[in-house]
Amino acid sequence: MRALRITAFGPADVLEVTEVPEPHPGPGQLRIAVRASGVTPADWKIRAGLMPGLPLPRLLGFDAAGVVDEIGPGVTGVAAGDEVFGATDIARLGGANADFAVLVAWAPKPAAWSWAEAGGAAGNIETATRALDRLAVGAGTTLLIEGAAGGVGTVAVQLAVARGARVIGTASERNHAFLSTLGAVPTTYGPGLAERVTGVDAALDCAGSGSLPDLLTIADRVVTVADVNAGAHLTTSAGPNADPPAWHGLHTAAGLADEGRLTVPLAGVFPLTDAAAAHRLSESGHARGKIVLTN
Repeated sequence: MRALRITAFGPADVLEVTEVPEPHPGPGQLRIAVRASGVTPADWKIRAGLMPGLPLPRLLGFDAAGVVDEIGPGVTGVAAGDEVFGATDIARLGGANADFAVLVAWAPKPAAWSWAEAGGAAGNIETATRALDRLAVGAGTTLLIEGAAGGVGTVAVQLAVARGARVIGTASERNHAFLSTLGAVPTTYGPGLAERVTGVDAALDCAGSGSLPDLLTIADRVVTVADVNAGAHLTTSAGPNADPPAWHGLHTAAGLADEGRLTVPLAGVFPLTDAAAAHRLSESGHARGKIVLTN
């Protein structure tokens, strides 16, 4: 099968689509014929060598959508031919940008979503859900999202609104009308944020732009999913004893999508063979929504 692989760290030019052995599901897993898969900031950071200690060669991609074609032992409630979206094993750090991918978590693909939307959904949903859970976002919460127009931010806005929260989202002015359509009150980012925004209960940093000191003066509860220099991070554990259970947000999100209350804004859709362009867009830091590769 074809898969996106790196054999050396470096710029986007080191990416190659090459033939590799097909994966097969183990217990509690399933395999899909991939229709679309996501590109995340973690992908280009791995490719660029910013996550030291990872062995090479390495396949890339965390989330994907497609048609189930193999089912591992112990898996129930799904059959070959079902359309699903989900994520690969986080511990493996890749494998979704390929013709076939093994998923460890999944939910039915909402009929309202295109393959591209579904292919880029799972990682951002899981990241946003864990952050909102950690921040105890619910009805009556006023939440500030820094970097609300990005892949995680756009999903976090909608999930928070669905929980009954009031959301304020920072973004460049060209994205303010877009954020309003998602249910957020837009504002600009940068110096003076603490003066522009008041009455906030919790803050979620999806930008990683160094604004944490300001966010900590604005809200009592702050989580970052983007600032690698913050000295704190969300757990990547997806084990059965996670509290709340890992990946529980996928089915919630699918239900919201079926109700027309959750979309996956797309910043760019590229063929798998043009993955370098997708990585460059992600690396630019100016993508509005999710970047996706199609097969």
